[in-house]
Order: sequence, then structure tokens, then C-alpha cells
Amino acid sequence: MTQDEFDELIQEIREEDPEQLDSEFFVRDKPLKEDKLAKLEAKIAARNLYTQQHPRCQLEAGLRQLQKWAKRHKLNGLIEFQQEGNCLRMERNPEAFEQALQLAGCYVLITDITPASLDTQQVHASYMALQKVERDFRTMKTGLLHVRPFFMRKEGRTRGHVFCCMLALKLSREFELRLRTAFGTTESNPNAITLPDALASLSRICLLNYPVDEKTTLVKLPLPDQAQQQILEALRVHMPTM
Repeated sequence: MTQDEFDELIQEIREEDPEQLDSEFFVRDKPLKEDKLAKLEAKIAARNLYTQQHPRCQLEAGLRQLQKWAKRHKLNGLIEFQQEGNCLRMERNPEAFEQALQLAGCYVLITDITPASLDTQQVHASYMALQKVERDFRTMKTGLLHVRPFFMRKEGRTRGHVFCCMLALKLSREFELRLRTAFGTTESNPNAITLPDALASLSRICLLNYPVDEKTTLVKLPLPDQAQQQILEALRVHMPTM
């Protein structure tokens, strides 16, 4: 389940009418699964067309990719892949589909904030923002930045260390936004470049020292390769010339 699925079908239920939960909320999963199945059918059609245009293409390789996509989107058991010659087709399991819908649910936010203060979308957005805050703390403490352990003793230096980590967090969020704009996300594109991928690729850029004689050393910055250049363009960062 992806984070975007929690942004759909947001409805407000007043305290005096709780029965609407049964009639409105518990059917939210049906259009989501139908949408996933439609996307899977489109992927199967595209794969079949590719197989017809490339006779040497292995059908098993495409089948593995489709099975992996179905597993990632929680469609295992709801459908079965059938092979007909050099084509694939999807067959639904109606009983499993109905059972999955019966087990589908929803989440409910209960608040005493009046509609005059925050509307339904604002209440939901405020709750979802908590996930981003928790993620930022995890990134700072044990993830990308590793704010701990502290090796400073004076208060001013400790504050400066934490302040630099906060600035680095802001930069990492901006980098993630630019990479997502340029390459998409791993949910829509398994080969999308993430922030750790970009940092690992750019870490290979380093200064090269060429000794000319005993007293002279020429320092050069190598040109980035194609993958590094794509990342730099996505980040809108220009390499210095030396």
C-alpha cells in the first residue's frame, strides 16, 4: 500500500451520524483495487505487444516482472497469470476478490476541532504531516545524517553541530524533491534514482592529483559520466571548472 492511497476518498462524518461509516468508508478499497487491476492489464498488453515486436524476447522474463509488480501492489491471490502461446493474460479470482473487499477497512481520525477552524482536508493533511516529521527525526538520528554520537563538550559547538544537521536535512529534502520531479518514484518506476543512489553515484567524483615534478602537482576534476550528469542536471547543480 502506498502513501498516496491515504489521500483518496476523504470524507467527513459528524458525531451525530456515525452510521455513515458502514455505508461509505468500507467500500473505499474497491475502486483502489479496480484501478490496480486496470493498470496491471495495461502492463500485460504492453508486454504482449513488446513480445510480438521482438520474437527473441523471453516470455518468462516479462512474467517475472508482472508477478513482482502484482506482489508489490497486494494483488497476489486475486489474479492468476495464464500463458497462451507468446502472450500473457490475467484471470481474476472472483471469490478471493470478494473476500479481500470484506476484509478491507479504513482509518478514522477523531478530533474536537470545529469545521470553522480546520476543514476536512486540512485535518487530514495535518495528520499525514506527522509521518514526515517522524521520518525526519529518523533520518537525522539513525538514517542519512547520523547526528549522534556527539564528540563535542561545549554547548556552543553542540548547538552548531545540530544546526548543521538541520541544514543538511533541509538540503536532503530539497534534493529528494528535485530527484522525484526528474525521475519519478520507485512506486511508479522501479529504476527511479533515489537520494541514496544519487549520493553513491556522486561520491565517485573526486579530485585527481597529477605530479608534474618533485615540486609541482596538477589537480584536476574529472568530467562526470552520463549517470552523474543526469543527476547533476536534476539537482540543478553545476560542476566547477578547473
